Amino acid sequence: MHNQNDTIAAIATPLGTGGVAIVRISGEKSQKTISDIFSTTLKEKNTPDFKPNRIYHGWIIDNHSPIDEVIVLCFKAPNSYTGEDVFEIQCHGGINVVKNILKLCLKSGARLAEKGEFSKRAFINGKLDLSKAEAVLDLIHSKTDKFSQAAAGNLSGNLSKHINNLRQEVLDLLSIMTAAIDFPEEVDEPEYSFIEEKLNSFIARINDILKTANSSNLMRDGLKVAFAGKPNVGKSSLFNALLDMERAIVTEIPGTTRDIIQESLDIDGIPVVLMDTAGIRKLDSQNSSDYIESIGINNTKTCIENADLILFIYDLTQGLQSEDLAIYEEIKDKKVLKIGSKADLINNCHSEGFSPKNLSNFQTEQILRFAQDDNVIKNPLTISAKEKTGLDSIKKEIKKLLITEDTSSEFCTNARQQECLAISRNSLEQALTASINKEIQDLISIDLKSALIALGEITGEVVSEEIINNIFDNFCIGK
Repeated sequence: MHNQNDTIAAIATPLGTGGVAIVRISGEKSQKTISDIFSTTLKEKNTPDFKPNRIYHGWIIDNHSPIDEVIVLCFKAPNSYTGEDVFEIQCHGGINVVKNILKLCLKSGARLAEKGEFSKRAFINGKLDLSKAEAVLDLIHSKTDKFSQAAAGNLSGNLSKHINNLRQEVLDLLSIMTAAIDFPEEVDEPEYSFIEEKLNSFIARINDILKTANSSNLMRDGLKVAFAGKPNVGKSSLFNALLDMERAIVTEIPGTTRDIIQESLDIDGIPVVLMDTAGIRKLDSQNSSDYIESIGINNTKTCIENADLILFIYDLTQGLQSEDLAIYEEIKDKKVLKIGSKADLINNCHSEGFSPKNLSNFQTEQILRFAQDDNVIKNPLTISAKEKTGLDSIKKEIKKLLITEDTSSEFCTNARQQECLAISRNSLEQALTASINKEIQDLISIDLKSALIALGEITGEVVSEEIINNIFDNFCIGK
């Protein structure tokens, strides 16, 4: 374990080529660190008298040799993100440049920051409570505008204010009861009806937050939607059309897709992870190409097994064949959305009276009848990835099948916070039962104390070091 009084440094922006990158320094000796490596001029070493909330232009130097032209931002304790002296070096975004500047910081007395250590210090120094720190993490990893807004709401204090107010009211009730217990001759016990009224109010307020738990988890974790079907039925074409980008390779060669390709799609604020898969078919030969494809098919089956929803896709120009039915038989017990692809060819048959290429008139008649009356798979959605028709219907059906509740809410909670709320509610319910049974108030106060502890764990008022470390270990280095 490192000393929390150490001066730390880290790259605060993603590694890669870009216009600007940031190296962040925080700690008691951060000014000494930046003074060792920064100069406002190149002719001679000139270190400014850093004043808070100022921006300084100059150079990062190493033994009088320029490394990069930079801008340095100065924040002095306690008015900084971490509550310590903080300096941020804004340099050019080349990988080597950023790494060299970080090396100079470490050489000048700082150590490399651990994951989330800047935010952890902000929590320890009272700049963030635990719920706000977790909101920072949500904001970083948010995949949709709606979840970003919810996380920003938590960062602004929506959840912590509500929890703190609730915790204060529980504490007020406990104080009244404790005073009566400790000073029975001077303070009367509160009426049981008064206690019950308060407890019912507390429980209702916790329920108001917990009823949004599922929608919070949906916005955070997203939903997995897997594509399934035999080769060349249009899975990758549909995948690209839904994303409105050429993400997957599309060819007429069966087995083009060998691996699972994933991308996130925003549907009403919920990140839906679309998973394009290898087409499922039997492979007869044992050549290397088929062996590779067989691995892809096995991955497809695992992907389908773990998906929240399966898009079963078949080719309208071929009709349901035995291979399609075999695949459908394997997945029919899961949530399945049935999709007939290449509807543009069917429409051409209707409007222009000709057969698709390489199909006889009899086959065309079969296609038209099949498209109108599917007795095997009821009510499939018909789409054309080429003409991008039917895509909105797919999104609506995904929402209908998977998003069963309103995701708009004042509160956004994670699994840890939900567990704390559930524990607090359980303690309050036990206190309510005891109050209804007119048990001695000394026993009721024990349940109130348990509820307070659970509420305190949400904001970090009462929390173990293990929980703190677990939370900040999920952050990236530099945040």
